[in-house]
Amino acid sequence: MNSGPLYEQLQVYLVTAAFLLAVGIYGLIRRRTLIGMLISGELIFAAASLNFMAFNRFTVRDQAVGQVFVLFIMGLAAAEVAIALSIIIAVYRGYRSIKTKELSELSG
Repeated sequence: MNSGPLYEQLQVYLVTAAFLLAVGIYGLIRRRTLIGMLISGELIFAAASLNFMAFNRFTVRDQAVGQVFVLFIMGLAAAEVAIALSIIIAVYRGYRSIKTKELSELSG
């Protein structure tokens, strides 16, 4: 085990990212509202970004590689939020609810 500071160990970042991923997946499965699912999806994006930055910091010589991937993930997350919120607003206007159980008309 490395005797350096805690922030100098790759395992700390990987465990944190795994925790974020687990919470995000659990939230996607258990959340009843569309907003809760959206937040859970953002947690999954945060876990992926943390993994890219951790591996960028500890394994790659070129420091820009992981940062470029994280910028793409941030752009995808922003686009996802904009589209998802517009869909949620449209669903709320039509059904007066954002609970997934009450949206039975949308199921195929």
